[in-house]
Amino acid sequence: MIESEIGLSYSFHLGNDKNKTKKARQSAKNNASNTTSFSNNAIQNIKQLGKVNHHNLRKYDNNQELIKIIKGTNDIVNDVKDLYKLEFENARIDYNNKQVRDDRKIKDYFYKISDDTKHDLACEIIIELGDMHFWENISQEEKYKMVEVFIEQVKDLETIVPEFKVANATIHFDESSPHLHIVELPLKIIVKQA
Repeated sequence: MIESEIGLSYSFHLGNDKNKTKKARQSAKNNASNTTSFSNNAIQNIKQLGKVNHHNLRKYDNNQELIKIIKGTNDIVNDVKDLYKLEFENARIDYNNKQVRDDRKIKDYFYKISDDTKHDLACEIIIELGDMHFWENISQEEKYKMVEVFIEQVKDLETIVPEFKVANATIHFDESSPHLHIVELPLKIIVKQA
């Protein structure tokens, strides 16, 4: 059984705006991969989303039993596309109905944002409870008990920050400590000053 321990680490990683500076955007335009070299958890385009899909769902090996999808499907690209349709399709149709010129109409909002170097397509949050030292002597069976904890983490995130629309949440059990990858759309968050 996993016992509670004082000082158990909790990490929550979310990207930042380093990739939105003029220097970063220029670097992306001059780079064949259309990405910047600044490290963050932003997913800027469909190519990067495909890499996230490949990594998070372990498409490169046969150890599918060492991952657990707790929200979404076994295709993160389609999960994000579906969420774009759900969240933006009515607005896209309304916008297009107001356009008199066909060249201003948006055919598919997902691809419009994917091709736009000023906006991120999605972002990824990684949640880890404990570090490699905490988990080194814990059995795989005990590690799998974290599924319920991570399900609650996703529910809490959706309740506390409803502007984060979760497309996919996948747990990795094949590394030194179990951790959760969440791919989501961060809709515009308005902070009101008191």
